[in-house]
Amino acid sequence: RALVGDLDALFTALGLREESFAVGALSRVIAAELASCAPARNRRRTATNKASVIFVDRTLDLVGAVGHHGDNLAEKVLSVLPKLPGHKTDVMVNMVELTALQTTDETCSIIAPGCLAQPNDPAAKALWESFMNLKQKEAVMEARRHLVEAASRENLPIKMSMGRVTPEQLSSYIQLFRNNLKALENHCGLLQLVLAAVQTLKHPQTSKWDNFLAFERLLLQTIGESEMPSVLNQLLPMIKSYNKRTKYDYTFEDFLVLLVYMYSVVGEIKSGKELDAAEEEVKKALVKAINDEPQLSPLLQKITGCDSPLNLTSQKATDAVDSIFRSLRDIARARMHMKQFNSIHNPGSNTHQASYKPLLKQVVEEICNPDRPDPVDIEHMSSGLTDLLKTGFSMFMKVNRPHPGDHPLLIIFMVGGVTISEVKMVKDLVATRKPGTQVIVLSSTLLTPHSAIELLFATDRLQPDTDI
Repeated sequence: RALVGDLDALFTALGLREESFAVGALSRVIAAELASCAPARNRRRTATNKASVIFVDRTLDLVGAVGHHGDNLAEKVLSVLPKLPGHKTDVMVNMVELTALQTTDETCSIIAPGCLAQPNDPAAKALWESFMNLKQKEAVMEARRHLVEAASRENLPIKMSMGRVTPEQLSSYIQLFRNNLKALENHCGLLQLVLAAVQTLKHPQTSKWDNFLAFERLLLQTIGESEMPSVLNQLLPMIKSYNKRTKYDYTFEDFLVLLVYMYSVVGEIKSGKELDAAEEEVKKALVKAINDEPQLSPLLQKITGCDSPLNLTSQKATDAVDSIFRSLRDIARARMHMKQFNSIHNPGSNTHQASYKPLLKQVVEEICNPDRPDPVDIEHMSSGLTDLLKTGFSMFMKVNRPHPGDHPLLIIFMVGGVTISEVKMVKDLVATRKPGTQVIVLSSTLLTPHSAIELLFATDRLQPDTDI
């Protein structure tokens, strides 16, 4: 109800008269509440701007939340840099490089951190747009161009070099601003964003990003050719205890990301002794890995309920892993009631590789379909007697039922979080398929692979985080 109240306030400010649609069980509850709540009904009587609002359940497609698809620098920045204290989305940018302080200690807190939000700096805002909308290679070239322009404006001795942009090259350009207080003040916002890019590109987790991407592509091929037990057995040798892991091996959190990817992409699984046995082996390996950890990460502390390895027992680790696998089975069943959007896996053929087809993309393509078929899984939520009569009469005679593509404004609300790649995908799809339609993507949070895992396995549903 709090969410519906907030949406109603937003729609009042925009002067909207919306039609509500839902994809998924929780979305249906929210859309029905918005359709029937008294303030929203009063607003719709007088508002003039028509819009379609489609609520989509995140749990129907968690591959989009935990996958490493997309060559997007903004997504990597948000995934690898530490969160800015007191913020849900913004990150901390280490500013030591712009000072005379010589330290390699990343935990040094003498210098206040920078951040991504730079509303008063047009160059920084333009660069952040580039990070979100361009490929990584093009985005770092934009970062270099902005730095060169800023340095030229301040008459700094910059040597322009062509070719591939490296983090070291960007760092050397940043150093030019260090001893010039006026230049530093004029371009502080831009420098924070370029530093964020440099620190992301140098971060060890970024090199893992490509490993994840390669393994996820392999999973898509394997899932098309093999049953789930066989896929789980391939995962087993990769689960290593702390003492045997190198910096290139996957951690416990990384395996949770891969497991969610697997169970969400494969959909409903045939239960049986073979699957139970394969899951049991993976569970044992994960329990051993947890018990061997010298320090519990914040996520492991939340999952196991223990703040230190000294308090962790084998039983507690087993219970935590059992609970995770119960949730994974639920994730696999999430689309079983869907008729049209029941698969997000394209098994491929002799000529095409297996691929992931995002549920959100399928929904938008259905909305923008020029043939305007009656959507099977996009359910219209009636807001009063007129809509109910329309629905009833349509069974006996030709009555045009509301369609999500009817209006010039399309608002998509992802219930449970959305990623930057998905927002860009929706924007590009609508611009191509239905030019002239304005699209707004809303959500409860901006997701990264590890934040999605925390929301799935380490959040107390009865004590929700109300400060989102």
